[in-house]
Amino acid sequence: MFKITSLNSFSVVLKIGIGLITSKILAIFIGPGGMALVGNLRNFLTSLENISTLGFQNGIVKYVAENEKNQVQLQKITTTVFLSLFGVAVILSVFLFCTANYWNYKIFGNNTQYVMIFKVLALALPCYAVSIFFVALINGLGKFQKVIWINIIGNTIGLLVSVFMILQYQTIGALLAIIIAPALLFFFTFYLVQKEINFSQIINFSFFDFQVLKNLSSYSLMALVSSVFGPIVFLAIRNQIIQSLGVEQAGYWETITRISSYYLLFVSTILTVYFLPKLAKASTREETKSIFWQFYKFILPVFILGLIVLYVLRFFVVELLFTKEFLPVTNLFFWQFLGDIFKVCALILGYQFFAKKLTSAFIITELFSITLLYFASLFCIKIFQIEGAVIAYAFQNLIYLIVLCLYFRKSLF
Repeated sequence: MFKITSLNSFSVVLKIGIGLITSKILAIFIGPGGMALVGNLRNFLTSLENISTLGFQNGIVKYVAENEKNQVQLQKITTTVFLSLFGVAVILSVFLFCTANYWNYKIFGNNTQYVMIFKVLALALPCYAVSIFFVALINGLGKFQKVIWINIIGNTIGLLVSVFMILQYQTIGALLAIIIAPALLFFFTFYLVQKEINFSQIINFSFFDFQVLKNLSSYSLMALVSSVFGPIVFLAIRNQIIQSLGVEQAGYWETITRISSYYLLFVSTILTVYFLPKLAKASTREETKSIFWQFYKFILPVFILGLIVLYVLRFFVVELLFTKEFLPVTNLFFWQFLGDIFKVCALILGYQFFAKKLTSAFIITELFSITLLYFASLFCIKIFQIEGAVIAYAFQNLIYLIVLCLYFRKSLF
């Protein structure tokens, strides 16, 4: 298991390390309030990126890998996806540029100084979409090492741009860095793609095929539901915290969410690289059951032990990664960690939706989970203040886990 994941471990550790450094710089120079604004833009950008790429990433990898030797079909896939994504990205860019004031109000409230952020984002969006397409294409061609290098270079560029922009322009610099870094990565990604295939020759309008879009539609639906609606709900919850409790409290919630994302990255990597292929190949319930319980016996205990250590050291961790100004975040650790344990228990079951392409079941359960999180957060925040946000998170993940256990009960028990 760890031998398989070791290829990606350096990239993961580097990403976490860079994330920790960036978090420290953000904490020092922009504080909890600025952290909340950065979180809002990240959520908005995640949704926008996934809409611009139509959620095709996993589907591109699958169909490119299957047709690597079939030059004609590969040209159809590459041409159809590229033209579709580029067209959608351009339309979204024009729309975003023309409605920058509206989105500024929705994301940042009355802070009109940030309108420029959305205009810069509009100009950079086509680069994002094409860059994501390139990475999926390289991944589908089996050039895994190059995908890792793209991640490494991307994270390094992100760190350098963030440090420079935050030191120069504080909060506005931090927001601009989120936009500029991925746009710069486009040039490196394009260089790597050109070394694999002659991109200018393989793109041909005559190869555009609607059947390719039809094949990708189920992947698109599954990806868009989780990667678009999820960030929108997080954005809505954060804005509710800002309105009812203040921007600093929203910054504390963003901080605990950021800490959580670092250690969850290890689990998601192991699930994607090791467990997902095994679940896809499992042909009987007994095989599936064995894979589920392998995860619960070996990965889950290590994860829980790690969280216990983090909880004991929470005051030290917050001061190390951020500043003393962020110490109120330590009050959120227990419920966040409990929610993450429920989430990790559910993740392995949720991957079965992708492994067996259970599109309808995934969409229904995902929408139920997202909706539950939103309304539970509104309810709990009113009663428990900022702690209510993490209580709602723990409650939502517990209910989601119970739902998945019932749905997959024959494979699990």
